[in-house]
Amino acid sequence: MIRISSNATNIGIIQSYVDEVFEKYNLNKSLYADILTSLTEAVNNAIIHGNQLDENKFVQIGLRCRQNKLIFTVSDEGKGFDPNNVPDPTLEANLECCGGRGVFIINQLSHAVRYLNNGSTVKIIFKI
Repeated sequence: MIRISSNATNIGIIQSYVDEVFEKYNLNKSLYADILTSLTEAVNNAIIHGNQLDENKFVQIGLRCRQNKLIFTVSDEGKGFDPNNVPDPTLEANLECCGGRGVFIINQLSHAVRYLNNGSTVKIIFKI
């Protein structure tokens, strides 16, 4: 598990973390972009939306490997959110406004997504 303060510059740590995961589990590189993008989006959302860029709050990233699945968790110290109330960024009315893109991307790139703790924790699952 890694823990980072809610400073947007800490997003860069995610690539090193993903590199370590790929080396440790000898993963197929075809998943690399999907995992890196999904984790980056989840951590970015946690820092900006969950913790409101408060550097006194932290984001935790965890990983479990079981039954041919990688299960990443990203948790923030915010109030959470309802993922069912996120605007659909593919609708024409939402194309030029902000909001919902990160959640949409994570859902498209991963094999499954679960929200816990009132939305302040996201589980992102990849089949390996």
